[in-house]
Amino acid sequence: MGSAIRAVIFDMDGVLTDSEPLICAAATAMFHEKGLDVRPGDFHPFVGMGENRYIGGVAEAYGLSLDIVEAKRRTYEIYLERVPTELRAFPGATDLVRACRQAGLRAAVASSADRVKVDANLEAIGLPRDGWDGIVTAEDAERRKPHPDLFLTAARRMGVEPRACAVLEDAPSGIEAARAAGMRCVAVATTFPKDRLAAADIVRPAIAAVTLPDLAGPGFARAGG
Repeated sequence: MGSAIRAVIFDMDGVLTDSEPLICAAATAMFHEKGLDVRPGDFHPFVGMGENRYIGGVAEAYGLSLDIVEAKRRTYEIYLERVPTELRAFPGATDLVRACRQAGLRAAVASSADRVKVDANLEAIGLPRDGWDGIVTAEDAERRKPHPDLFLTAARRMGVEPRACAVLEDAPSGIEAARAAGMRCVAVATTFPKDRLAAADIVRPAIAAVTLPDLAGPGFARAGG
């Protein structure tokens, strides 16, 4: 038995904006300061899992003992210097959020990233914190994606049942989390190829190609009309 979609939960990185190159460059610079030269591809297996795993996973791969709190502090220090001038929303991102609002859908962000990164990113792309019905970050749930905790927390904060939520994701771990939460999932192939996203209900090439019926199901247009 389905349920009418009442809310949309947006992942941030790879969906609303492409901050991965910036955080990758900042983390690479941090590792360089510690005498370790890493490659951008080293981070790819940990995309979408939060900065603890994003940075910590690379350190483990190289056998580097790392103070993750200090490593993240320095990485964010480098990152935040670049965000205001270099980060932009994906084309169509603000339009889709606005369309959800106009259609009467609630809207939240649920990201495995830390709050400092989420707040800086949303401000930079013109979708600041006060424009959402809920924002959930790494600090707000015990487990990160692929566990469903972040999405379930977002649904709870919006006062919407999980089955009445749709998720917009870009990573396999996020799709797995949405499925585990019992939510509809639309994926965008901005970070991973389409074949890695096959577990989603629908895959689109980018957020600009996502429609309200994609998120809310094919009956949405009829229900709204």
